[in-house]
Amino acid sequence: MTYLALLLSVLFATLPLHPPAELFASGMAAAEAGETARALELLEAAAAQEPDNLRYGAEYRQVAIAAERYDRSIRFFKRMAKRYPDSADVRLNWGYAYVDKVPAAGAVTQVILANTALNRFSEALERDETWLGLYTRGNSYIYWPTIFDRAKLGIADLERAVELGEQGEPKGYHAHAYAALGDGWWRLGDLEKARAAWQAGIDRVGADEAPYLAERLALDGEELDAYLDATYAIGNRVGTDLRELWAEGAQP
Repeated sequence: MTYLALLLSVLFATLPLHPPAELFASGMAAAEAGETARALELLEAAAAQEPDNLRYGAEYRQVAIAAERYDRSIRFFKRMAKRYPDSADVRLNWGYAYVDKVPAAGAVTQVILANTALNRFSEALERDETWLGLYTRGNSYIYWPTIFDRAKLGIADLERAVELGEQGEPKGYHAHAYAALGDGWWRLGDLEKARAAWQAGIDRVGADEAPYLAERLALDGEELDAYLDATYAIGNRVGTDLRELWAEGAQP
């Protein structure tokens, strides 16, 4: 047994002694105090006990991003996926971990990372079709330049995400699906459908909840193209902290 395997076996063996909520709180406190190594250990321990707690995994990834421990995060969720093969949420966080590394990688590796993330998101949706999973994969497709012909796939996911979002109470974060849906139509050169999607998002959640939709609607021609080209520039760090969901009462 390697040292790493031995260390992990000891860690997992001792997990039941500490409630995951306690481990999570301690991990967040350690991160706030700048104790990165300790924070990563504690948050990994919390996430390992509750694989379907998206928040635990998401906050762990933010600490890993700050410490530029991208590979550690990817490896951790890979182990989690083996341990919990039926968990859609583990697959989502695993995919996000690849997205997190994109800004730190070279051009060729960025493409590999982005494609691998898409595979993880698809695996998550195979296990559970959720608004977040559909939005995440759909939005990821929209990031690919038009030459890859993935905008149509993204639009299909995002239309389904919008459909699911409209079945319940409006949430501010639902507006992101409308934004990405319109951006997908922009990719295909259909500005009429793009503007209809952005306006539908405002109608659903309100302009105050989604200023980025109003920004899109206020632009046209080269200004709109420049705005969206900058939004989808290769190497941008994509926000994957999911904190907007917790702020609006979504269950981890």
